Amino acid sequence: MFLLHTITAQEQLKGIVLESSVSKEMPLSGANIYWLGSSIGTITADDGTFSLPYKFSFNKLVISYVGFKTDTLTVTENKFIRHVLQASDELDAVTVTSRKQTTSKSYLKATNTFTVSAEELLKAACCNLSESFETNPSIDVNFADAVSGTKQIKMLGLNSPYILITTENIPAIRGASQAYGLSFIPGTWVESIQITKGAGSVVNGFESITGQINTELVKPATDDKFYLNAYGATSERLELNTHFNTKVSDKWRMGLYLHGNTHQEKHDVNDDGFLDMPLFNQINVMNRWQYTDPEKGVVSFINLRYLYDEKQAGQVSFNPDSFNPRNPVLSGGQAWGSEINTERIDITTKMGYVNPEVPHQSLGFQTAFSHHRQDSYFGLNIYDIQHNSFYSNLVYNSIISDSRHKIKTGVSFTYDHYDELVNTQTFERTENSIGTFFEYAYDNLDKLTMTAGVRVDQHNRLGFFVTPRLHVRYTPWERSAFRASVGRGKRSANIFVENQNLFSSSRQINIQNAGGKIYGLDPEIAWNYGVSYLQGFSLFNRKADVTFDFYRTDFQNQVVVDWENPFEISFYNLDGKSYANSFQFEFNYNAFEGFDLRTAYKYYDIKTDYNSGRLEKPLIPENRLFANAAYETKISDNGSQWKFDATYNWLDSQRFPSTELSTPEFQLDEFSPTVGTLNLQVTKVFSPKFEVYLGGENVTNVRQSDPIISPDDPFGSNFDSNFVYGPIFGSLYYAGLRFRIN
Repeated sequence: MFLLHTITAQEQLKGIVLESSVSKEMPLSGANIYWLGSSIGTITADDGTFSLPYKFSFNKLVISYVGFKTDTLTVTENKFIRHVLQASDELDAVTVTSRKQTTSKSYLKATNTFTVSAEELLKAACCNLSESFETNPSIDVNFADAVSGTKQIKMLGLNSPYILITTENIPAIRGASQAYGLSFIPGTWVESIQITKGAGSVVNGFESITGQINTELVKPATDDKFYLNAYGATSERLELNTHFNTKVSDKWRMGLYLHGNTHQEKHDVNDDGFLDMPLFNQINVMNRWQYTDPEKGVVSFINLRYLYDEKQAGQVSFNPDSFNPRNPVLSGGQAWGSEINTERIDITTKMGYVNPEVPHQSLGFQTAFSHHRQDSYFGLNIYDIQHNSFYSNLVYNSIISDSRHKIKTGVSFTYDHYDELVNTQTFERTENSIGTFFEYAYDNLDKLTMTAGVRVDQHNRLGFFVTPRLHVRYTPWERSAFRASVGRGKRSANIFVENQNLFSSSRQINIQNAGGKIYGLDPEIAWNYGVSYLQGFSLFNRKADVTFDFYRTDFQNQVVVDWENPFEISFYNLDGKSYANSFQFEFNYNAFEGFDLRTAYKYYDIKTDYNSGRLEKPLIPENRLFANAAYETKISDNGSQWKFDATYNWLDSQRFPSTELSTPEFQLDEFSPTVGTLNLQVTKVFSPKFEVYLGGENVTNVRQSDPIISPDDPFGSNFDSNFVYGPIFGSLYYAGLRFRIN
């Protein structure tokens, strides 16, 4: 471990380290960089960049990473360095038996963060971000209902609204996009995903409760000049992605990213008269500009994005031309149906500046504007929402005394205007907040790392409040990391947009108004506590590691979503206790060359005090098992390679909301059956430019036979499509190709 000392001369050498993979050059996180013959060094950040002190007497720079050739560069002047490390099976005649993992865990960060690389995302079809977590044991993926086909994610047993989901550290999936927003980010646009368990950083806001998921998008400067991904499934779902990147000038790069998907075939495998998956079309376009001036220390991005998405679901015989609840003349058709049409515009900017005279000082400024409009109906239930949002964040970084003591401080502003129509009732509100934050980080690059932060915010509806957060990492011995965290989060619950699946039922909406300022309800407030232990070791001379996590979320107040009465959905403030305990054990092993095994076990204890008493949260399995096996052959001289991936998920039985008040024919058991699914994929890489893949989801053809209650009478009082615990469609097979020009 190299200790980064303070040097009085304030010159700083900067650069970026990349890895040369089969597909393209990618930033290499965690590479070691040091001056030969000194104890001065550093490691590369998540985006591959680095900065370390420079003196004219330093002229040999060593760059190394396990599984790559170690390079020693001769440095004669302080000039930005761009270096590509080459993978190698031999280092000084010693065979290397470990490789860079597609999902990497940090032994050095104070936060419990791991990075999912683009290579990991290729292990599955990964058509959009909601499908990017199928091979990840820390994120749970499930269908929201039996009608919309929407996949939802959970972390630490709680739904995605309790997760801060950002794109390049700008809050992205929130407000109106909470239900379907993950499907609006194509998988090919994703460069990497950073997943942090527990309370996040105060720099990114006060809403995070269970963790943060940050998505880094591909960069015009490092992405392929041209990239094509085509996908087709046996369900007749088709997708096409194309990237065009060009160098406009020495400092400007531009990228144009196009995504389109469609599904127009009706499927009803279980013969209940309802589509097993919706019909849909989506057009998604992003124009991305990158400005880089290494000599002046300036990097900036401008993103312009437009999306149009339309979905149609419901009974097979449904015809939207003859049924529309907005027009009483056309209503009264025989079939139940749903349409969800979404239009969204995003404009985001990022600017980073590093002071050339004082290299430890930097300034970052982010802005984001979005206009989101959704017009939808679910049978006779109408739900429209328009959400205009503006976000800005100014962050200043510096050090105290030396580089072991770092600080971040700044100010942020958020504005949100919501206009919602729920059947015949309008809900309109404006939320705005201004806050300031301060975060101190101590890192001796050896045993101890600590990050302590606090922010204060003034919110027009939530009032004035303080958000403290603390993360500590301690290394008691080699290749270990013990972490602890605690933090507070506060948020407005958007009860309709976050629970749109419940519109696909005959339930009556009941809000127990408590005089609060958001739908008559109070804001949600929770504390999250967590401990984690990571230990790396060698097993039969092969790399392995184990992780133990335990996190608890305690709600001081929660907007309880109560559907224990089969004829209504009730929203009310928590009166009592609500908590979520999450335990996870994970074991990773590089069993032999090219073969990686990941296994995990998760246990959830999640309970809430409802009006009817303390109950387990519905449709959450108490126990989960996960296993992923990945094998890659050696890369041949012409760049060809085979890749094989298999993922197995087993879910314990899940509690159904009570159906005791229903007539006997519509009553369900208290718990669902257990479910196990298996996904497979084979990829043939013909060259660095071209590859094809074949895969299957749920290849064992597990199906929930009756996911809808009372499908024969969808306008009756017993209709409900929300008792979903497993796959509905059954087996699905797909094929695709990837072509790139570097």
